[in-house]
Amino acid sequence: MRKAFVVASTVLLIVFALQFVFAAVGAFTDPRDDSSYALHSLTGMAVIPVLTLLTTLFAFLAKATGRLIAMSILPLGLTVLQALLATLANAFTDESGGSTVTGLIIGGLHAVNGIIAVHIVVAVVRGASRHAQPPTAVAPGPGVASPVDVA
Repeated sequence: MRKAFVVASTVLLIVFALQFVFAAVGAFTDPRDDSSYALHSLTGMAVIPVLTLLTTLFAFLAKATGRLIAMSILPLGLTVLQALLATLANAFTDESGGSTVTGLIIGGLHAVNGIIAVHIVVAVVRGASRHAQPPTAVAPGPGVASPVDVA
C-alpha cells in the first residue's frame, strides 16, 4: 500500500500541474466562451476530488501518520474552495458583464489557492516517499555490543 500511496500522490501532483495548463488553454482560447475552461473545470471538479480520495485511502491503508493522512485529504477542501472562488469571481461583474475590481481580486485568490494546493500535494508526495522507505538501522550506542563485536 505504501507504493500505491506514492503513485497516487504523484499522479495527483501531475494532475494539479496540468490544471495550470488547462487554465491557460481556457485563457488563450479565442473566441473565449463557457466551454473554453471545460477541461479545467472537469479536471478540478471530478478528477482531482477522486484522486484526492484515492490518495487519502492509500495513506490510511499504508498506515501513514495522522498528519500525513490529514494533509492527503486537504486538497479536497481546497478544491471546494476553488469552486467557490471561481463562482464568486464570476458573480462580481458590472452591469455589462465586465470584470470588477472585487471579481478580479477573488479571481486572483483562485490562483493563489491553486498554488497552495500544489504545495500541499508536493508535501504529501514527499511524505509518502519517506513513508515508503524502509526504516534505517540504528547503530548500537556505547557499551552495547554490535554483532560484529560478538563474532
